[in-house]
Amino acid sequence: QVHLVESGGGVAQAGGSLRLSCADSGHSLGESSMGWFRQTPGEEDREFVAAITWSGGPTYNVNTVKDRFSISRDYAKKLVYLEMNSLKPEDTGRYYCAAAWGDRELGSRARYAYWGQGTQVTVSS
Repeated sequence: QVHLVESGGGVAQAGGSLRLSCADSGHSLGESSMGWFRQTPGEEDREFVAAITWSGGPTYNVNTVKDRFSISRDYAKKLVYLEMNSLKPEDTGRYYCAAAWGDRELGSRARYAYWGQGTQVTVSS
């Protein structure tokens, strides 16, 4: 059974950095693609941030986080990371980790079968 737990959120200054982690206490992350989504204030839907395939290939939301965020995974520790640099106030939101089978259409929420509870990120100006 998949159980995803995010950590690493908090408050950062604009221009600062945070690193989010996602741990899976259930099945092997090595068989899943993993994604990060966020829900920003006032928005009902979760926005795609980044994803990484089971073989390590990354995909980013080029309109919002490209060149500032980096996704990676540690198979031995069963962890997925989201390194966030040059943070902006508009990056404020709740960040969710999710797991998907396969490696197609990872920008779509519908592809993900499992979700964590999220971790809050607040960026002050």
